[in-house]
Amino acid sequence: MAPAVKLAVIGGGWAGLAAAVRATEAGHEVTLLEMASHWGGRARGVEVDGLALDNGQHILIGAYRRTLALMRTVGVDIDAVLHRQPLELRYADGRGLRLPGGPAALAFGMGVLRAEGWTAADKLALLAAAGRWALARFRCAPGTTVAELCAGLPPAVRQLLIDPLCVAALNTPAAQASATVWLNVLRDALFGGAGAADLMLPRRSLAALLPAPAAAWLQAQGAILRAGTRVRQLTAEGASWRVDDQRFDGVVLACSSTEAARLSRSIAPGWSARARALTYEPIVTVYLQCSGARLPAVMTALVDGPSAPAQFAFDHGALGATPGLFAFVVSGAQQWVDAGAEATAAAVLQQALQAFGSATWPTPPTVLRVLAEKRATFRCVPSLDRPEPAIAPGLVAAGDYVSGPYPATLEGAVRAGEGAFAALAQVRLA
Repeated sequence: MAPAVKLAVIGGGWAGLAAAVRATEAGHEVTLLEMASHWGGRARGVEVDGLALDNGQHILIGAYRRTLALMRTVGVDIDAVLHRQPLELRYADGRGLRLPGGPAALAFGMGVLRAEGWTAADKLALLAAAGRWALARFRCAPGTTVAELCAGLPPAVRQLLIDPLCVAALNTPAAQASATVWLNVLRDALFGGAGAADLMLPRRSLAALLPAPAAAWLQAQGAILRAGTRVRQLTAEGASWRVDDQRFDGVVLACSSTEAARLSRSIAPGWSARARALTYEPIVTVYLQCSGARLPAVMTALVDGPSAPAQFAFDHGALGATPGLFAFVVSGAQQWVDAGAEATAAAVLQQALQAFGSATWPTPPTVLRVLAEKRATFRCVPSLDRPEPAIAPGLVAAGDYVSGPYPATLEGAVRAGEGAFAALAQVRLA
């Protein structure tokens, strides 16, 4: 590497934090700019009635290797902040799938054979389909949807496994979701080595997982952090870049696609148009309270429907966090955002009572808060035109929306941030 250069990272979400940490680690002078007053972007901590919660319930898995490595770099004790267990997709009535430990392919096969609520024909059909996907190296025709890919599977398998996994991973219903991206997730999670499919559920607020430790680490290393600062203008200045009134040798655009499109409009109109054309799906998290209540597992799958919004419920007490607090997650939630918070809360309350039964709740649960992230993830549809990271010499985009194999996830954001710095280091800064 050349002597230290000045690098601006615009955006303090997980992608921006990843880029800033890796650039600082390499000895460069980093300035991190974030328009909001907090760090973390769309995966951040919030305070509700004195409780440290999140803007939405998140899941990590064992395959998030770059995210876990970044957390360790900034001093996070992984075992303290994350509850780890083999993948379990269980319903309140006992149906579902639980993978044992061991080699990934064997664990998947054993988990399917032991699954509850499926017939022997259901299980053999799923194993046969998984074998076909593996033989095809987890590839399919570009325009295929998940529903089309799985059309030959029995209804029970589609309802109890495919649909919830798809909406959890891609935040897009199976009928509209990209089978190409979904197969990438299956390849790296279910067949990515021992522990890759493990659930890693936060015991602490998202702020404690990365944003707060990363910000503290960066400050301790001498990086300049400026929250509450919206960049007005980005202009090329010879071989350098000017961010408002400051000159930098390179810039990572790690802000939202909307902000990145605005800042790059006059620099790269084509790239800006592609970023601006992306559409988004919301996620709604309904936090319920009920003192003394416990769910059957730390994470329970739910059958959603026209009057049942949520696909998963999380027991924060079982995670070692706040007893009596439960997060019900509604992915692909546009219908419920349109219905409004009050209607969504009422529907989730009714779903909670019906799914778990009155014996689970010593007293009727109450709604603590309904939190809607209206632009939670891009709509992961087939043949989606995601913009490339490279915008111009010395200017690279980072975010879960840039071209890549994964949907909008924490791992996708971290990889994009680290990749953006690596691209600058190779082409511009070396």
